[in-house]
Amino acid sequence: MVIKVFLASSSGSTAIKKKQQDVVGFLEALKVDYTQLDIACNEENRMWMRQNVPVDKKPTNGIPLPPQIFNEDSYCGDYDTFFDAKEDNSVYAFLGLPPPPGSKEAEQAAKVLGVENGTPAEEPKADGSVDASAEVPVEERNGDAHGEEEQAADEEEVEGEGEGGEEEDVADEETAGDEALAEEEEEAVEETDEVTEANAQEEDEQEEADEDREEEAE
Repeated sequence: MVIKVFLASSSGSTAIKKKQQDVVGFLEALKVDYTQLDIACNEENRMWMRQNVPVDKKPTNGIPLPPQIFNEDSYCGDYDTFFDAKEDNSVYAFLGLPPPPGSKEAEQAAKVLGVENGTPAEEPKADGSVDASAEVPVEERNGDAHGEEEQAADEEEVEGEGEGGEEEDVADEETAGDEALAEEEEEAVEETDEVTEANAQEEDEQEEADEDREEEAE
């Protein structure tokens, strides 16, 4: 992007010459690249400047006077608006250029951006470092700590539920083992009863056989 400064090299007005020198000198002090376009010796430059200054920025007679400042084809302003920007430390914004790091305008822009985003601007310490705690509001830091405590409590509760579940599983296994043992005992008792009944039946049959033999012997 090229800054264009339209001026009149042979102007008879002392005020215009002073304004032109003020603009050029300040741009050179800021080391801003710019191009001077003379409207006194170049009719094409004169016509281009007059045609591209917005209508609402022109004086009542419709003829804008130098110096007039452009960023490429975009109109920046005249001497009065340039002077106001200089007083407000906003010349780079006036020119449509990003302020260099470390400049007053860059610091002001950072503060304004921080206020708009709701985040306080970082204040450097004496040694040039920045306090990291300043980046996060106290409420958010406390909220994070409270969230970590709640998360830890939830994890302990989950672990407690897991241990309780394991105890329940062990109790279920013991109950199942007791039931299986009881079933085995019942089966053993039933088998014993069956054996006893079979023995009693055999004894009865033996007694009947003995009685039959005694009767035959008689």
